[in-house]
Amino acid sequence: MDPYNYPRHWEADVVLSDGGTVHLRPITPDDAERLLAFHGRLSERTRYFRYFGPYPRIPPRDLERFSTVDHVDRVALVALLGEDIVAVGRFDRLDGGDSAEVAFVVADPHQGRGLGSILLEHLAAAARERGLDRFVAEVLAENGQMVRVFRDAGYQVTRSFEGGSLHLEFAIDPTEQSVAVARAREQAAEARSVHNLLHPRSVAVIGASTDHAKIGHVVLTNLLVADFAGPVYPVNPEHRSVRGVRAYRSVLDIPDDVDLAVVAVPAAGVHEVMDACLAKGVKALVVVSAGFGEAGQDGLAAERRLVAEARARGMRVVGPNALGVVNTDPAVRLNATLAPKLPGRGSTGFFCQSGALGTAILASAAERGLGLSTFVSAGNRADVSGNDLLQYWAGDPATDVVLLYLESFGNPRKFARLARRLGRTKPIVAVKSGRHAVSPALRATSVPVDEDSVQALFEQAGVIRVASLGQLFDTALLLAHQPLPAGPRVAVVGNSTAIGLLAADAVLAEDLELVREPVDVGSQAGPEVFAEAVRDTAAREDVDSLVVVFVPPIAVPAGQYALALREAAGDKPIVSTFLAVEGVPDELAVPGPDGAPARGSVPSYPSPERAVSALARATRYAQWRGAPRGEFVRPEGIDSERARELVSSLSGPLCDRDAENLLSCYGIGVVPFRVVSTVDGAVAACAELGYPVALKSTSEKLRHRNDLIGVRLDLSTAAAVRTAYFDLVAVSGSSEVYVQRMAPKGLACRLGLQDDPSFGTLVSFGLAGVVGDLLGDRAYRAVPVTDADAEALVRAPRAAPLLFGYRGGEPADLSALTDLVLRLSALAEDLPEVRELILQPVLASPAGAFVSSARITVGEPPSQPDTGPRRLRPLANG
Repeated sequence: MDPYNYPRHWEADVVLSDGGTVHLRPITPDDAERLLAFHGRLSERTRYFRYFGPYPRIPPRDLERFSTVDHVDRVALVALLGEDIVAVGRFDRLDGGDSAEVAFVVADPHQGRGLGSILLEHLAAAARERGLDRFVAEVLAENGQMVRVFRDAGYQVTRSFEGGSLHLEFAIDPTEQSVAVARAREQAAEARSVHNLLHPRSVAVIGASTDHAKIGHVVLTNLLVADFAGPVYPVNPEHRSVRGVRAYRSVLDIPDDVDLAVVAVPAAGVHEVMDACLAKGVKALVVVSAGFGEAGQDGLAAERRLVAEARARGMRVVGPNALGVVNTDPAVRLNATLAPKLPGRGSTGFFCQSGALGTAILASAAERGLGLSTFVSAGNRADVSGNDLLQYWAGDPATDVVLLYLESFGNPRKFARLARRLGRTKPIVAVKSGRHAVSPALRATSVPVDEDSVQALFEQAGVIRVASLGQLFDTALLLAHQPLPAGPRVAVVGNSTAIGLLAADAVLAEDLELVREPVDVGSQAGPEVFAEAVRDTAAREDVDSLVVVFVPPIAVPAGQYALALREAAGDKPIVSTFLAVEGVPDELAVPGPDGAPARGSVPSYPSPERAVSALARATRYAQWRGAPRGEFVRPEGIDSERARELVSSLSGPLCDRDAENLLSCYGIGVVPFRVVSTVDGAVAACAELGYPVALKSTSEKLRHRNDLIGVRLDLSTAAAVRTAYFDLVAVSGSSEVYVQRMAPKGLACRLGLQDDPSFGTLVSFGLAGVVGDLLGDRAYRAVPVTDADAEALVRAPRAAPLLFGYRGGEPADLSALTDLVLRLSALAEDLPEVRELILQPVLASPAGAFVSSARITVGEPPSQPDTGPRRLRPLANG
């Protein structure tokens, strides 16, 4: 085979355990010189462990064999840092079978960075693609580090000892443990890369300018004003100092280490700094320069080249066209942004994409008294994304609440996985804009996701979705300063009857439970009486949270009431409409170490409606978090092997029998039917199936019309069948009809699978019929679903109460519908080739759930960017 014709999709940028990056790709014969140089840099000990002997140099014959592979039976991957190989992994098929011997070696300075486990993951994926299912390895017994790589990978490894070496053997199909290990390592590595970005010990501003109007001057000024805890190095080849700080011609001239470089040079000159940053060992770049993806195709190409070069040189990139990054930790004090005004120290992490919007966000947070722990505005989001920040915040003890302003998704599948895990411990509040338009720069790094998918993603992951920045801040103020509600029971306390009634009405409008009538202490009540009413109401066992409304009396200063309210606050959440102030007024704030409002402060809203709306979002989130997580249950009676065999020979829309056979592999039965083309055939089919029967047109449009013109039901005699047959032939113009045994009467439902190539497969549920179609009354969950997800899905549509015995009706068998959802989820997981599946109608009755008709389309499986070995988002996808 042509050794240059290697599979390009095996290339990957990967994050290592210390947060640095390398580029992984298949080897080619052109790498011979690099391989020779790599071998020359290995220590004698490392060569001995790899080759079981001194092996001081690679002979020409071996060099050719090592660098020339066929990418099928012999595969080798190299990890590159800049132009240098820092690790090599390979496998060789044994005797043409399904096993291969695997081995890898890592350069001494890069050992302990997780390269061995990365190579093993990617080699195993390549081997599975080439039809292999087992790896074997020979390792010297004293090479404990290599033994640990295999042992800790999550595979079931068998070991035998012979002649001073260990023989290891293991199946390479992913296991639950191996996937968990890989994702835990991914989380640790990506979190570390963001930690490097937000906790630099030193910062260089490349392009620091003496011109006050230029961004390089603004960034340097903000770093100095914020009193960054480490040294700041301006880089300016034309001046000896900028703002009185010694300047350097190049980052290479800086005498000390540089962790973070803020790049503020014109776009055309950004690439010139890459090699210098690599040579200097810079860990992360913040590129505030514009002129990249937002400037057209040439700018987009430059942006991708920038990120590719940075990753290959071990660096992560925020931007380009970014506002910058903030860390308010007193031990860091980092303001590497273009925004002069920062909020105080708090427990909220904020990620947004738009740089221009970021300035307004920081100013609004400061005005409202919402403190931040960290803030990242990623601009074009060419590399570091919201997913990276979710990985970091998951383990950051300084962050309790996560805020996201998202205009697009780079990897929606990964977002769903990370958000679902993080949301169990920390609330995530998100604005998802860009429903109708996305900036060209972000479109280049995004994949389209429709609104149904976004809504399903957020609901399933527990993300609190809001419609605007105002709602985002309203919700964040409550979550950051008050405890979560223990339930939906809300009491209203105030000194104004009119505003109290507004609050009570808002409570009921948000489907919360109003505990009795609002408590009105009267406009003349003093601070002590006001506080006592709050304290007594909060002490009630039937109250989970409070809405407090306050209009100041003329005679008494409002500050006394605020102090009384703050002191009366206990362990139940309180929202207030206090003096119609927005945010956390000084009177209701519990000052933190730097004077900013801290935990226990009482947020205030301009109107009771906004206060209650924020409380309702927090309540729904608390209910989601407290609900059982469920388990990934695989129903019994599934034959996935037979299903795969069937699908492998099918394509396009399936005929009725193929669809029925495929569903039967997952224990989903279709009510027995026959397809006939004569009236005598219809009567004979009825005798075989048993009366009563239904006759249906083979036309989809006629069969599912609301007026049932293409269906004849409850036929119990041969004469009725003959009449119905001729009626349907006259309507449809076709002699073919379905004859189907009547299912027990029930509510007609619709279940389906729809593939979103960027997000994954969604399973949908709703009641069938024109009203449900017009109103879009369907609920969605992303595959895979837990048993709790499946139960919630069938209860989610607005019309679902009809299934519960509405107005005295007999309840349907909800467990049968839940089981059907779980079986569809299993089918979607096993068979990504199933691109669409619709079961309609499914008759839900007390006797069970009966599938009357199925429509299935099979095609090429979509790409799945959140499966397989660890890798950063490919630049080919933006």
